[in-house]
Amino acid sequence: MQKFFILLFLTLPLSAHAGGIDKLKEFIAATHSAQANFTQVVLDQNGKRIQSASGVMQFQRPGKFRWTYEKPYEQLIVGDGVKFWLHDVELNQVTVKRLDAALGSSPAALLSGSNEIERGFTLKESGSQDGLDWLQAFPKAQDSSFEKILMAFNAQAELVIMEMNDSFGHKTVLRFSGLQRNPQLSPQLFKFVPPKGADVLE
Repeated sequence: MQKFFILLFLTLPLSAHAGGIDKLKEFIAATHSAQANFTQVVLDQNGKRIQSASGVMQFQRPGKFRWTYEKPYEQLIVGDGVKFWLHDVELNQVTVKRLDAALGSSPAALLSGSNEIERGFTLKESGSQDGLDWLQAFPKAQDSSFEKILMAFNAQAELVIMEMNDSFGHKTVLRFSGLQRNPQLSPQLFKFVPPKGADVLE
């Protein structure tokens, strides 16, 4: 089953001298809701692209999100605050899990959970490169899907890149654009009812 990652992108009024960790903490504290376009690329151990996707992300703290994958396949991921829903449109198949069990120590927990970032992750500054301030986040949970998560912020404290490295040597790179910060989002976006005739896997 493909892995999916829930994350956001946000402009914050921070000093250009702030490091990646400071920008991340401000980002978490100031995020209430957001909408952005995203691209997702998965690379194998040799850096070869093995998967790519794009779509639209919508998010409302705490714990509510909607990711619509539009290309190359249609899939919908919804977090309603209690349950995690994944709908494969082509297969008309729905997977449902408890939200906390589905996310664990993931980017979703890092960015859409509580403000207590260091409860689940060990953070480390990773320096600056090409005008971006990088940090590394190491999950404390032993059963995390990721060994390391990297995040890059630009001078305006926008989270522009996230890289997730898993135990198989795969790297998932996400980039965001077209951000709307703290928009008014309909509560209906974060509710999901399985379509008629869909196979529901719990």
